[in-house]
Amino acid sequence: MLKRLSVVLLACLTLSACGGVDPNSPLGQRKTIFKQMLKTSEDLGGMLRGRLAFDGQRFADGAVKLDNLSREPWKHFAQVREEDDTSARADVWEKQARFQDLARQMEASTAELVAVTRGQPLKAADLAAPMDKVEAACKACHTEFRNH
Repeated sequence: MLKRLSVVLLACLTLSACGGVDPNSPLGQRKTIFKQMLKTSEDLGGMLRGRLAFDGQRFADGAVKLDNLSREPWKHFAQVREEDDTSARADVWEKQARFQDLARQMEASTAELVAVTRGQPLKAADLAAPMDKVEAACKACHTEFRNH
C-alpha cells in the first residue's frame, strides 16, 4: 500500500511540474506580480461594490499595496521578447514607448488612489472614481498588449 501511494504521489508531483513556469524567470516574476495586483484590485473593487464589507483601513492598506505592486512588473519585461509561453503580444516589444506610457498611467492612477485614501474618514463613494481610473488603466494595457 505504501509503495502504491508513493508511486501515485511521485506521479502527481512529476505532472504538476510539467508545463510550469520558472518562478525566477522574467515571465514567472511578471505573472506573480500581476496575480497579486489582480487579487488586491479585486478586494478593493469588492469593497466598493458591496461584495466585501467596506473597511476604510483595509482599503487604504490595499491601495498602498497596489501602488507598490504597480511599479514592479515592468522591470521584468526584457528588452527582447522571450520564447516563453507569454500572454503578452509581440507589440509589447515592438511598441515600447506606448507600453511604457501605459505603465506610467497605471502607476499614476494607483498613486492617485493612495492620495485619496489619506483623507479621513474614508467613504466608499469618494473612492469609486479613483478606483475606476485604476481599473481603466489595467484594461487599456490588456486591450492593447495582452492576448486574451
